[in-house]
Amino acid sequence: MPLQIPRSSWMTEELDEVRDLARTFCRNELVPHQQRWARQKHVDREVWTKAGEVGLLALSIPEAYGGGGGTFAHEAVLYEEQARAGDSAWGVTVHNGIVAHYLLAYASEEKKREWLPKLASGEYVGAIAMTEPGTGSDLQAISTRAVRDGDHYVVNGAKTFITNGGLADLVVVAVKTDPEAGAKGVSLLVVETSTPGFRRGRVLDKVGMHGQDTAELFFDDVRVPVENLLGGEEGQGFVQLMQQLPQERLIIAITAVAGMESAVEQTLAYTKERTAFGRPLFGFQNTKYTLAEAATEVAVARAFLDQCIERHLRGELDVRDAAMVKLWSTERVNKVVDDCVQLFGGYGYMTEYPIARAWADVRVSRIFGGTNEIMKDIISRTL
Repeated sequence: MPLQIPRSSWMTEELDEVRDLARTFCRNELVPHQQRWARQKHVDREVWTKAGEVGLLALSIPEAYGGGGGTFAHEAVLYEEQARAGDSAWGVTVHNGIVAHYLLAYASEEKKREWLPKLASGEYVGAIAMTEPGTGSDLQAISTRAVRDGDHYVVNGAKTFITNGGLADLVVVAVKTDPEAGAKGVSLLVVETSTPGFRRGRVLDKVGMHGQDTAELFFDDVRVPVENLLGGEEGQGFVQLMQQLPQERLIIAITAVAGMESAVEQTLAYTKERTAFGRPLFGFQNTKYTLAEAATEVAVARAFLDQCIERHLRGELDVRDAAMVKLWSTERVNKVVDDCVQLFGGYGYMTEYPIARAWADVRVSRIFGGTNEIMKDIISRTL
């Protein structure tokens, strides 16, 4: 019997159809290529255009800009199916749920009409560049500079750990337009990677997520038109980042909970088929109790996640609850997947098994989107 996952209250018949489409796409276009993508450190470029052709890109962007015209729920369904398929290589969460929404919220009307249809078709792959070699969670301390020179900004600096960085055509870059102003000196500029002076460094070797093109980016006197400044005025970048981070953290929670559900389902199936000492592994009390605890962890995490998704759909998800759901779900997925690996025994440590890849992949969830220590600090300010 598979894990019993109750139907989320925010699901509809239309979303069931989106789920079927997403599941089919993930099964056919993502799952068969995992080991090859891990070796080459990036997905095939064609994955993006194929996703655009079937309508899985820019799902929650208005149709007027080439998007699907849906809501965040449409995005959530896609992210769940990707996580359940065991894929961590395709950076669609950043492309769809983060980059496209920065452009929708802050770009000029002219730029929205120029950029968003390209993201929706897969002609462009999107990335966001905040982290620097010497700066992690402290976004006020970034050193990448953008100096106004007539009708352009001249950008110099470096970014690292950039999801989709190896393939990106368009990057939202956090820069300092006023180095003396702290948070008020941060701005967001959109850089097209065909611009002279932009160059990519290494696609980084990571503990997990081997097929994801996480890269270093360098900016050497890159001239960016002033109309690429998001918000139209300097110094708005930090506020814009804070406004968008709750959705990013909710996305991380979605993939964490779906990953937990998948891990428990895999382990239930394995322990009921695998035998030891003449009986199925599931027949041992330790196995049953471990999976009972894991199923409970999943149920609690799913209930809180669904509550947060409902609030976000109503425009009510606040910074604290986004931090809470990110903190709770990522801590729990790391525990649950680790427990599942233990039940697989030696096979749980073999990368040919999805549970082993999941174990390596989920570790970063406690780091990106703001470390879980930062989440605790955010939550503590509300107490």
